[in-house]
Amino acid sequence: MSDEAIPAATLIVWRDTAGGPEILVVERSAKMAFAAGAIVFPGGRIDAADRELASSLGYPDEAARISAIRETIEETAVVPAVREAIDAPTGLNLQQALIGGADFGSLLMDHQLSLDLDALTPFTRWMPAFKHARKFDTLFYLVRAASGDWQPHPQPGECEAAEWAGPVELLARIERGEASAIFPTKRNLERLAQHRDLAAALGDARSHSLETIIPWIEEIGGEPHVRIPEGRGYPVISEPLATAFRA
Repeated sequence: MSDEAIPAATLIVWRDTAGGPEILVVERSAKMAFAAGAIVFPGGRIDAADRELASSLGYPDEAARISAIRETIEETAVVPAVREAIDAPTGLNLQQALIGGADFGSLLMDHQLSLDLDALTPFTRWMPAFKHARKFDTLFYLVRAASGDWQPHPQPGECEAAEWAGPVELLARIERGEASAIFPTKRNLERLAQHRDLAAALGDARSHSLETIIPWIEEIGGEPHVRIPEGRGYPVISEPLATAFRA
């Protein structure tokens, strides 16, 4: 296993509803090498085509944003951060084409769509350095969901499910053992659950440093815990090692 971290990007797609905020999440396939069976935000590794598209659009340093959007479409058929009006059937067509290996830039041109990369707000950056099968250096972004009725469609083979759910509800499911999540996802759900709407979550994102969070192990009360820094917006900054990485 290489110690070099894999550059990756994740997108927190947020919609405000009468019943409270909801975010888009997927349940990873139990067969996946990383976070098998866990609830995560849509996302994945940044590839060469993402870098090429970013450069062609005049955003050479923003491949992570393109990757976050592309992976969200591929994993859920929900389309965020495009300037034009778009509907759910088009999102499903884009998903199917991406799964089939189509080039993302060409798909956008064919559908006369343009990305609004500035619609993505950086939220946090994590790089857990523990000895897992894969180590990711992941940028997290926040974005408002497009208007309309977007029913998520999980990517076959990659995701068991995809849904809109409130951060508080997701944390309750995890606590009851009805769902599972890895350490970074739990901490970010707790941070998101503090906010009543997207405006508040965006304010939180803009008021904290984007310095990479690298968890470490520290003994607390005679028991090893996984810790993250204070002052980064997280209401919970430690968890016993015994449960921290149990997906």
